Amino acid sequence: MPRTFKRLAVSAIAALFALGGAVTVQAQARPLNVEIDHATRVQLRAPAGSVIVANPKIADVTVVDATTLFITGKGYGVTEIIAVDALGRPLFQSQVVVSAGSAGSVRVWRGAQATEMACASSCSPSVRAAPAP
Repeated sequence: MPRTFKRLAVSAIAALFALGGAVTVQAQARPLNVEIDHATRVQLRAPAGSVIVANPKIADVTVVDATTLFITGKGYGVTEIIAVDALGRPLFQSQVVVSAGSAGSVRVWRGAQATEMACASSCSPSVRAAPAP
């Protein structure tokens, strides 16, 4: 009897380790930085059942397929994004920081009002208003 119990215990522990690998969370130790109006690709290790965005005014998620997400910066700030599988187990969890990109842009101040300019060979007002200082 003790030998059978030992085999069952070893089998149960092995099964837990096997399942644990399938549901590991891709937790980001550092925040995921995304520039406003830009997207970042996130590849999941397993198919997502649901994706949760804590504050959709800051970031948005486009689900391309069950394992590919694109996170888009919509507004300045910090939010959190979580992807879970069909059973609700977390696959991905990260703080997302959306900030202004510096390449090709200039902020022009007139008194207290700022205008964001998009610049290439010349500058034009950007569609997005400049953030408050």
